[in-house]
Amino acid sequence: GLSVIAALTLLPAMLSIVGRRVDSLSIPLFRTQEGDHEASVWFRLSNAIQLRPGWFAAGAAILLGILCIPFFSMETSFGDASTNPPSSHTRRAYDLLAAGFGPGFNGPFTIVVDLQSAGSGDILPALTAALAQTPGIVRVADPVRNAAGDTVTLTAYPQSSPQDSATNSLVHHLRDKVFPAVLAATNVKAYVSGPTAGTIDVTDRISSRTPIFFAMVIGLSFIVLMCVFRSILIPLKAALMNILSIGAAYGVLVAIFQWGWLESYIGIHQKGPIESFLPMIMFAILFGLSMDYEVFLVSRIREEYIGGMETSRAVGVGLASTARVITSAALIMIAVFSSFALGGDRVIKEFGLGLATAVFLDATIVRLILVPSLMELFGSANWWLPTWLDRLLPNVHLDAPVDVTPTAIKVDS
Repeated sequence: GLSVIAALTLLPAMLSIVGRRVDSLSIPLFRTQEGDHEASVWFRLSNAIQLRPGWFAAGAAILLGILCIPFFSMETSFGDASTNPPSSHTRRAYDLLAAGFGPGFNGPFTIVVDLQSAGSGDILPALTAALAQTPGIVRVADPVRNAAGDTVTLTAYPQSSPQDSATNSLVHHLRDKVFPAVLAATNVKAYVSGPTAGTIDVTDRISSRTPIFFAMVIGLSFIVLMCVFRSILIPLKAALMNILSIGAAYGVLVAIFQWGWLESYIGIHQKGPIESFLPMIMFAILFGLSMDYEVFLVSRIREEYIGGMETSRAVGVGLASTARVITSAALIMIAVFSSFALGGDRVIKEFGLGLATAVFLDATIVRLILVPSLMELFGSANWWLPTWLDRLLPNVHLDAPVDVTPTAIKVDS
């Protein structure tokens, strides 16, 4: 809120004081006369890409597709203390317990048994024996009964660490196979609880809701862009390109934090899963940033197109007009997000590197290569919208509507 207020009040006041001197230290290579878009390096880059749009679009898509490959092996969970720096107290305690009693000692299961009928306590020996014989369980502590005698707790120690995928599978195996088989003929209920099982449940809930969240965000963005740009292809292209760049960022995270690539350079102390909540939060942030760039660039292109300019030239002018702003904003965010990797916390590193990678890919591969090449390939189809749909959609203007079409028609005539 304060940033918006400062941008609307303080920034205009400062610019009015500085005046034209704000451009006195501009970079010579990228400096052009106002309105002279053809002399811009961005205009020439766009023209070069538009001469061979198929090659550039295919190359960019292949590059992003390769970066997306690790994403399909992503494992999500809450990291345990084994991922902390070796000098931290939590990591040292974790290592001592794992060395002395096994990795699973750091994340035991608390089995809560609800005894609801007389004589149901006879089921406890069978349940304890079934737990002890389950592959992946190394030890089961003696049961502890409450004063009323209707609730019993057992502590089971898994063989694997809390963040291991085998622990996740073991919890589901106990709930889906072991307990039903032992308690099928009784009205006794058994529950797997404790911190480890709790984090697994949270992970499962987040994973089940993530596709719904993705669909809602993409769907709403598609509708809004369709109303703004009066097009089917542009919002569809924007959604697919944003998914591709975000998927590539996920792939980089998996390669570094889960597979261990470049871990010594990033300061990763232990390979492990990606934090459960990170993909959803990253998607929300990055999709918003990507759509911001998309609207900024394509709205400028559409402005030139409505003014009578052909799509090919409108793309070059739009890119030349907005590329410096988009690139500068992206560089600032990349620098800020990359600085997160300097800290010792693994979760902060994941956020920083993931966000920095996605912004970099979106501001370079997507905006500078895919947008001009695909819009060149689509041509006038970029602005196609069925007549019946055009009548149904509300007219949304990013700026005050200006009737420029008649002027363009008069000039052409």
